[in-house]
Amino acid sequence: MTLPLTPITEDDIAQYLANTPGFFERQAELLASITLTSPHSRRAVSLQERQAEMLREKIKGLEQRVMEMVRNSHENASIASKIHQWSRLLLATPDAAALPLLLQQGLQQQFDVPQVALRLWGVDARHTGAAWAQGSSQDVRAFASSLTMPFCGPNLGFEASSWLAQAQEVRSLALLPLRPGALDNTEQPAFGLLVLGSPDPQRFDATMGTDFLARIAELAASALQRLL
Repeated sequence: MTLPLTPITEDDIAQYLANTPGFFERQAELLASITLTSPHSRRAVSLQERQAEMLREKIKGLEQRVMEMVRNSHENASIASKIHQWSRLLLATPDAAALPLLLQQGLQQQFDVPQVALRLWGVDARHTGAAWAQGSSQDVRAFASSLTMPFCGPNLGFEASSWLAQAQEVRSLALLPLRPGALDNTEQPAFGLLVLGSPDPQRFDATMGTDFLARIAELAASALQRLL
């Protein structure tokens, strides 16, 4: 009884060639005669030419990735420098009562943030009359204490957004909790909230990284503890 022959598939051929590296060495004339269609010119090219095109495409992709990495590194270095200058400003301020205004102005000037607002609670009795020590409800305080990282996203009518001078123009927000120590230490309740607002809906996108914002929040909290 003759058994039916199993047809050879493309996978079979590919597996054979992968497992037989000497095939094209023995069949060099076959390798030279193979032609493929170039996706760029739509003309027939040799297998070697097609491989060269694929390598060039791969190299181009790698170059683009390297350029993107370099661009990101330059941006990160620029942001780190701005944080350094902003921190120096806060450290050099002898008058604690002047810190809230200097802090907000520094963020606007150094980081080109269109609108900044700040509220603190539980401050020393000497500062309870200041504008930045008033107007924070219990809900806002509880919300700030619940945050373990900066919140970034669209302006959905958060109470804290009303602290901004032109809240109606804000399309995206960053809400930075202020607490002693590390930002994610929920054992320490927040004593303030820093609000950054922009008319650009993509400026503080929910998918953006928040490492630098977290640093800003911790540095601001460290400086502002002088007011408690």
